[in-house]
Amino acid sequence: MADRSPASQIITLAARECLESLGLTQRGRSRLWVDDHGWWLGVVEFTPSRTAGSGLHVGAMWLWHDVDHLAFHVDAVRVGPEPFRTENQFTRLAFDLGRQAAANVAALRERFPSLPDAARYITSRPVRRGFLQDGFDAGIASALAGDPATARCHFERVLREEPLAPWMVDVQGKTRELYAMAADRDAVAAWVTRVVGSSRSKLGLEPVPLAIS
Repeated sequence: MADRSPASQIITLAARECLESLGLTQRGRSRLWVDDHGWWLGVVEFTPSRTAGSGLHVGAMWLWHDVDHLAFHVDAVRVGPEPFRTENQFTRLAFDLGRQAAANVAALRERFPSLPDAARYITSRPVRRGFLQDGFDAGIASALAGDPATARCHFERVLREEPLAPWMVDVQGKTRELYAMAADRDAVAAWVTRVVGSSRSKLGLEPVPLAIS
């Protein structure tokens, strides 16, 4: 059942005023909003606190991960939760969070207007030890950018990790597929198109034509 507390009602009001005009859509009656770009999503979450209140998390999700839940693969902003004290106090806070969310959504749009721009960003990030999905993303981005040697280096890093959880086994299985086709950009693009379509279906998003270029 959706949370219909005063805090959540105020958050919904602020989010609608600040985000609907940008084209974002609310996920049901939740505190999650989505900015749909076909192969990636901007994700806004007005994070609940243990008591009534809210924080904010805005980021980007790459849909080539093929999952059935929203995720943050790139963080734009995190704001810790603030409590609900009074309606006036929390209304000011909620609209401030809404404006911050809108500004960060706009910044993500400017950062990732196309897949090549996303590829440049992903491959320029420092390698974080233990972050398996960073190498997976960088490998896909490099292959799509026409750099199979770099793509294979990233994929090899993923495959060297010890798979300690089922999701890691799944990622490594996909990585082996991609490693084998890394030199064929069209094959990688076809793989990404298929997987993005699957991810969109799992998330209940409408099918859209994808421009993997």
